[in-house]
Amino acid sequence: MTVEQEKEQLLPSTRRALSHRVAVGQSQGRAPSLVGAVVRGGRLVWAGARGVIGGREPDVDTQYRIGSLTKTFVAVLVMRLRDEGVLELTDPLSAHLPALEAEVGALTVGQLLAHTSGLASETPGPWWERTPGGLRPELTDVLGPAPVKHPAGSRYHYSNPGFALLGALVERRRGEPWGEALRAEVLAPLGMDRTTPLPQAPAADGFAVHPWADVMRPETVQETGRMAPAGQLWSTAADLARWAAFLAAGDERVLAPATVERMRLPAAPPESGEPDGGYGLGVQLLRREGRALAGHTGSMPGFLAALWVSVQDGVSAVALANCTSGPAVSTVAADLLAITADAEPGFPQPWRPADTVDPGLLDLAGPWYWGTAAFALRVRAGGELELAPLTGQGRGSRFHVEHDGTWTGREGYYAGETLRVVRDRDGSVSHLDLGSFVFTRRPYDPSDPVPGGFRGWPDH
Repeated sequence: MTVEQEKEQLLPSTRRALSHRVAVGQSQGRAPSLVGAVVRGGRLVWAGARGVIGGREPDVDTQYRIGSLTKTFVAVLVMRLRDEGVLELTDPLSAHLPALEAEVGALTVGQLLAHTSGLASETPGPWWERTPGGLRPELTDVLGPAPVKHPAGSRYHYSNPGFALLGALVERRRGEPWGEALRAEVLAPLGMDRTTPLPQAPAADGFAVHPWADVMRPETVQETGRMAPAGQLWSTAADLARWAAFLAAGDERVLAPATVERMRLPAAPPESGEPDGGYGLGVQLLRREGRALAGHTGSMPGFLAALWVSVQDGVSAVALANCTSGPAVSTVAADLLAITADAEPGFPQPWRPADTVDPGLLDLAGPWYWGTAAFALRVRAGGELELAPLTGQGRGSRFHVEHDGTWTGREGYYAGETLRVVRDRDGSVSHLDLGSFVFTRRPYDPSDPVPGGFRGWPDH
């Protein structure tokens, strides 16, 4: 066994714990079948299933309908357009779908991605998940006469029609159906040939399980038409393992890691009563037992799905079931992830020195003071700067360089803020200016440009 193969193996005790969790989820949830998978280091390292489909146990190549996990794929298509300069997240929808200006034209692309547009959660009746898409041939049919329920940007309000509009935006800008754009731009590069708009054998049938009796009946599968970007796709555990790896690290063939990271950042607050939730740009966020997760859940009649990624742990997990309700697949997927991460915590990447470092950056490294608060500025491999309080209390951030020589914060309080190096006339560094906050080499040095002035310490 090679070193790389050894790294990919899970311990027998871990594999048993994972199998046990899937078995409990299928049994207690009364699901016809349940499939689970774990990804570590970007690779599928474990999969297990319980139940029967067509006389056999399902496997990682069995298709299930994934419901609202579809939204993560649509969001990636929109972010590709953004990175190409075709649109901005601040664009009003009317800039791309002018026919809808009267209904929702002022709502922005970013608000639709984050579910802060205020659009209704569902279409006007009948229920779109259980009726043919032909009943809603036009985009206005998914909106109804009064589609905006809350002032735009005022709160998080999950909207399925909002993603129908984003799918239409993709079609308008690409000049082809969103599903075709998805296949060519995303699925093919990632090798996800078992993710499709319609089921392809082997695929699970969906069932409704009676809540008070151990009987079930088949659910009807509908093609949802205009609403397809909200929940149409089918996929497999193996394909979703690839998708989890992508959502964790990005892939330059599809979307830059920095853009995928932005999708995982909070863009909407949690709903009232759900303090551990939240939403990014087409990505659900969850904090569970101190662990930050990103991904999405999904449901359609006859099917449940969940995918969670922990970037910090380097572990992701997927759970798929073929029943309308029953097993808490979101919890199952989160548990599979936690079992793996807790039983076999990942090793950090080995430290390596930077190949080259700008000598000017080394002049900036070391201690700095904001007033009397001590900070350290470190130069990381790759050229990023990291500012962190020495006491562990206070605001810090990573910064990446811009073309004009300034630095932009990537996270926390200083996200998006500009860090400038201010120099004296002789070219030496005077101080750092971070969004008007002055960082000096000595605490409150009277010679430094501290706003408001300072009379100096007793020995001055």
